[in-house]
Amino acid sequence: MRSGIANLPLHSGKCPRWLFDKMVELSRALVELLVIDYGPEIVLQRMSNPFWFQALGCVLGFDWHSSGLTTTVCGALKEALRGRERELGIYICGGKGATALKTPEEIFRFADRHPLASNPENLARVSRLTAKVDQAAVQDGYDLYHHTFVFTARGSWTVVQQGMNTALRRARRYHWLSGACRDFVVEPHVAVCSDRKGLTLNLVAQESDAARKTLPLIAGEHPDLLSRELKRMQDTVLDLPERHRLLLSDLSPVRLRSVFEKSYLNPPQDFVALLETPGVGARGVRALSLIAEFLYGTAPSYRDPARFAFAHGGKDGTPFPVDRSTYESSIRFLQRTVEQSRLGLNEKRAALARLARFIHA
Repeated sequence: MRSGIANLPLHSGKCPRWLFDKMVELSRALVELLVIDYGPEIVLQRMSNPFWFQALGCVLGFDWHSSGLTTTVCGALKEALRGRERELGIYICGGKGATALKTPEEIFRFADRHPLASNPENLARVSRLTAKVDQAAVQDGYDLYHHTFVFTARGSWTVVQQGMNTALRRARRYHWLSGACRDFVVEPHVAVCSDRKGLTLNLVAQESDAARKTLPLIAGEHPDLLSRELKRMQDTVLDLPERHRLLLSDLSPVRLRSVFEKSYLNPPQDFVALLETPGVGARGVRALSLIAEFLYGTAPSYRDPARFAFAHGGKDGTPFPVDRSTYESSIRFLQRTVEQSRLGLNEKRAALARLARFIHA
């Protein structure tokens, strides 16, 4: 695996319309070529690879080190496949802001129009659960604002979602892939991409197993007991480790009582069920994890799961000039993809010429 460092600052402004239209056009051709040569599953695998995804943004001509690369590339791919989902066997749902919340609705609409091997209810559950994990089970200071859910007619899926930390003015991207996810709450990510690490409540780490087993049990306790314990912990905060002062400071026992009531009335059987309990979000999970550690000593992991960064460089020299050899490798890969396709000879030459003109423009 290659690694490098890339800052992903939160840039203002929008992608110019002319550039976005070009991104749609080129990404449509690239996806079609991949499907022809390898099938729709390979597109999901490539999207789940953080290096390939970042390289795709570069090839499409977007500012590589901006956090907007994630949202713009996903938006271009969604537009590129619009109306051709059944032909290519790939469906893209979700997006930025309010559009992300409509992902389950989009899944059901596709299911109504096209025969799918997978149950749409299961796909909608996967979409909701992956978002809940990265918002509530991995509390790293980045609030999700983008969620793209891609699936095939056979039921394979990938998730590319991104959170932002407005205080740091930095973004963090999370990659999921169905074939690599054996358990939604035990090291489920293909990659978590960020240039910074920090204090993180990581309940999906291997070492959080005891906490994952304890939290559902505590969630079934009476709300009055949980509220009292949380208040007592805040009153005795000076006796707790430093990290607890940070995590307890924004929790209100009174406001969290309504959350505890939901889990008390419908006791979860396991940690996944706890995450899926309506109304139980990041603060409720954080409060339960603190109570579990305080009462039973089942400490969760505070290891930041971020593992990957990027290594292409930027056209404007930020944070370093473009790595030409790596960039050329990406170009050669795409050209080989075109060559290996089943297009006719003239169409091959035209596709290569268009790609070369776009790259060297």
